[in-house]
Order: sequence, then C-alpha cells, then structure tokens
Amino acid sequence: MSRLPAWVLLAVFIAGSCGGEDEASRRGPTILFASGADLQSINPLLTVHPLARQVQRYVLLMTLARYDSSLVARPYLASAWRWSDGSRTLTFRLRTDVRWHDGTLTTAHDVAWTLNAARDPATGYPRLSDLADIASVTALNDSTVALRFRSPPAFEHVPDVLTDLAILPAHLLDSVPHARLRTAAWNARPVGNGPFRFVAHEPNRRWVFAKNAAFPLALGGPPHIDRFIVVVVDEPMIKLAALVAGELDFAGISPQHAAFVRRHEGLMIRDYPVIFPYGLVFNTRQPPFDDPRIRLAAALAIDRQEIVDGYLFGFASVADGPVPAGVPGYVPFPGLPLAPDSARHLLASLHQRPRFELLTVGSGEAALEQMLQARLAAVGFDVTIRQLELSAFLGRVYGPRHDFSAAVMGIPGDVGLGYLQPLGDLTGIPVPADPVAAQRLFAERLPVIWLYQGRGVQGMNVRVRGVQTDMRGELPTIASWHVTP
Repeated sequence: MSRLPAWVLLAVFIAGSCGGEDEASRRGPTILFASGADLQSINPLLTVHPLARQVQRYVLLMTLARYDSSLVARPYLASAWRWSDGSRTLTFRLRTDVRWHDGTLTTAHDVAWTLNAARDPATGYPRLSDLADIASVTALNDSTVALRFRSPPAFEHVPDVLTDLAILPAHLLDSVPHARLRTAAWNARPVGNGPFRFVAHEPNRRWVFAKNAAFPLALGGPPHIDRFIVVVVDEPMIKLAALVAGELDFAGISPQHAAFVRRHEGLMIRDYPVIFPYGLVFNTRQPPFDDPRIRLAAALAIDRQEIVDGYLFGFASVADGPVPAGVPGYVPFPGLPLAPDSARHLLASLHQRPRFELLTVGSGEAALEQMLQARLAAVGFDVTIRQLELSAFLGRVYGPRHDFSAAVMGIPGDVGLGYLQPLGDLTGIPVPADPVAAQRLFAERLPVIWLYQGRGVQGMNVRVRGVQTDMRGELPTIASWHVTP
C-alpha cells in the first residue's frame, strides 16, 4: 500500500468518493487523520505508540483525570478526589452517568481491575514503574475507589500516570489472564466508554470511530463530528499529496514541507511543543556500546545543531538531556561539545573501528540516519542503516531480547517524567526513579545520545474548527471539533 498513488488511497479509504478540491467538503462531518503506522494496540495496558495513547484517552476510553491546556489535572471519569491518612490514601469518587458502549455502567470495579492489571508485571504495562509506590487498589463501592500508597508522595496531586492510563471494561477482560492480554478478543473489537465508539479496524490501513450519541451532557455531550478515521499512510510524500488533494484532514508533515503546505489555500500548519525527545539509543549489554569510551566518542562526533538546522528546518531545539526545557522537573546539564577530533583520537587509542547496525523506523530516504552515519564514519565508526516497519522495530528494540546495538528513535514522554526509568530496561543501564538523578545519569553515562527536542508539525485542513494542539498532543479537544460547510 505504501507505493500506491494518492488517488488509490482515496479509493481504498473512502468508498464512492470523487477526489479533487471538493473532496474534503464531500466528506462532511467525517475527519481523516493520517498516521505513519498502525496504532500498535488499542489496549492502553500494552502500547507505547504516542497516537494510540491519545486515541485511547481522548477518543475511545476515559481516564480518571485529564490535563487542561495548562497541564493541571481536572476531573474526567472521576468527579472528585481527596487525600487522607497522612497522604497515604487517594480516594476517587466516580461519575455515575458513564456507560460502556455495550450499555454496561462504568464502575469502580473497572478502575480497580485496570490499575491492578497494570501493577502486575505479567501484563507488561510500559509504565509499571510509575505504579510501584501503590500498595493496593480497592473498589469501596460502585462509585468509589481507594489507592493506598506505601509512603506519602512529595506533593498531593494526581499521579501523572492516572491521566494517561485509560480505564478498561472489567466485565469484558477480567476472565483473561494478565499474561495473555495481548491476545484478548477485546483488542480486535474494543468496547469503550469515551466520546467515540469503535466501528472497524483494517490492520495497517485504518481505524474507524463514530460519535457516541450517549456521551454524558455534563462532559460535553456527543461529539460534533460523526466519524473519526485514523488512516495509515507510511510514505511521507503520499501523505503530503493526499493532504493537498483534500483526501486527508490532518497529516504529520516533514519540516521541509511546511512552507509548501502554507502556500495552499485551505490548509494551515500547526506547530506545537511535544514531550518526545529524539536520541541515539545504545544497547549497553553488548559490544560495541558496552564500552563507555565508545559511547563518548559517538557523542562527541555528532553535530546536533546541524540536525536541527538541516534536517528539521528549525522545528526543534538541540537536546541537552531527555527532558525539554519548560517541563516541570527539567534540570539543565552541560552538553557535550562537538569535538570530532577528540572522538577520532579516542577511537584510535582503543585500536578498533567499531561496527554496528543502526535501526530506524521507515521506508524512505532516512535523511537523519544518513547524517548520523556520515558524522560517525568521519571519526572511525562503521555504520550500517537498517530501516524496519514499526512493529518489527518495536519487537527488536523493546522485545525481551533487546536485539539491537543502536537505534535512532523518539521517546514518548509524559509530564510526570515516568518515561525516564523504563529507559534502563531499554539500554541496560538501570535508571533511578528520582527524575533529577535520572537526568544526571543520562548526562554522565551516556546510554542515549540525546539529539533534539522536536515539535509537532501537522498539516491541517482549515475546514476543521475547534482544534487545539499543545503538549498534550493533537487530539485533546477532538470531542469539540466541528467542520465548516
């Protein structure tokens, strides 16, 4: 499918459409949103895919609380919460008007089941470490759930993980062993309780959601659009052509194409901050990056400003660590200088020419990877680039064998900085739970060479109104989107 022209994509995804400049208006209140890869999993216990996580918490399902545009946690499925017992117990009072799309009432049993499944290592929840301080989760009655903590937190606020982990329907999943949740039937035909209900999924082609006409009025009521369709388009140029032709309403745009999109009437660019640092991630369990001197040589060889200017056209900033400036908890550490001569001398003193395979996601030109390859080759590395589709990449990098030497990748982040500690499992160097200590470890031991802090760049059809893009992502206001005639 990745080699099909844009007009074929239209025929594949929209039955009976006619194309041309009027294509977007012909769709009416149906929004087509491009994704470069399938959503990996719709189950929030199993996925690290950034767009999938947004679809889970803003489209199909609900979280206990959710951030507003100022990153303040506000009630959502939980109508209120309070701390007690010397800040060791956090009690949530749930709304009583939220139903699963099969008509079953959403209760505290669903919350307790979801959180306890996430706390079980057998499940494989990516943010397991963020729940380590929770001693127990108990449904006190249908509308009340209590979380007991092992020790009082530093601040009485809703843990960030509870704004990210969407609640699942226990009545459809509690018979599935946690270790087998990856094969649960629910994953293929999910039943949610959010503003949109699941309609269809064609693997590697599209996800279709329709508005939930029964979504509570107190939460905004049913969405203003009829359908939201995530369309998988893995070729950047096809994605761009489809956006310009009106076949897509949203498409992530390569920075070099932003000016081109801006010249088209009816389109606009949305540029917004994200917590999604890009880095060259090393597997320190195996050569050559088990040697800290080789990691240092690689870090000294890479020109990060060259990447920001030449590859990202300024839609990013040079990274001095895994946390973007401006995010709560950010600690500045002095970055390493660009020093290719020092890198060359360091490798020469080791009497070896390190060889490794650089893994990446994609099927295109791999411009970033080629820039890294050239800079590393110039100081004495022998680098081979291997591009994989997303699921194969995730399997090799995140799988139990961690079958890679180095990978260039973005790391999906969160306001609570819970994404830092799991990088220890990825790289083979344990990362402290304390965010300050974690950032110091990254600066000193270099399990990752942080390249840049990117920005989201979306091309968008101006017919869609009510869109707000910010550090939460592209979809936080989707229930309020509407289209102009």
